[in-house]
Amino acid sequence: MSSLLILLVFVGVIVVAIGWGVGIYNGLVTARNAFRNAFAQIDVQLQRRFDLIPNLVETAKGYLKHERETLEAVIAARGAAVSGLAAAKASPGDPAAMAELAQSQGMLNGALGRLLAVAEAYPDLKANQNMMQLTEELTSTENRVAFARQAFNDSVMAYNNKREVFPSSIVAGMFNFDAAALLEIPADRAEVREAPKVQF
Repeated sequence: MSSLLILLVFVGVIVVAIGWGVGIYNGLVTARNAFRNAFAQIDVQLQRRFDLIPNLVETAKGYLKHERETLEAVIAARGAAVSGLAAAKASPGDPAAMAELAQSQGMLNGALGRLLAVAEAYPDLKANQNMMQLTEELTSTENRVAFARQAFNDSVMAYNNKREVFPSSIVAGMFNFDAAALLEIPADRAEVREAPKVQF
């Protein structure tokens, strides 16, 4: 009778341990899926931003005939940013992909900032209805990108906390739940930290 009781206790402990492990594993999967979904929201807003830029450049092109270099810099930075987004989309949270995305977005912010600063010197361009509408949409999109990035970073932090605390860290290590990287803009470049200033 006592050996049967010991066996039942042993089986009960194993069932509880397996249930505990499955619960932790499912929690880690849920947290990982949450930050991947949050990145999808960044993707949507950045795609919207990328779609606005060619229209902005095209509108400015007629007025900025002597600023070809500035326009080309925006187009090149947009291309690099699209590539950076594609790399990050393939592996959201990967440190190298997040660094590439942050760097390419920083370059695009800088190029757009220069374009908008140059456009200030052309009163006809500032008064152009298309230009005003595009810059307003761009500003709105920049705000949406900032909110989406904050939501992504919050989700990444929640996931990383979940995978690092004990006893979840044991399950995370066993099943290769790697750390996810935040999407941060480099602090050493002031022009990268600021969204383009739009004042039309």
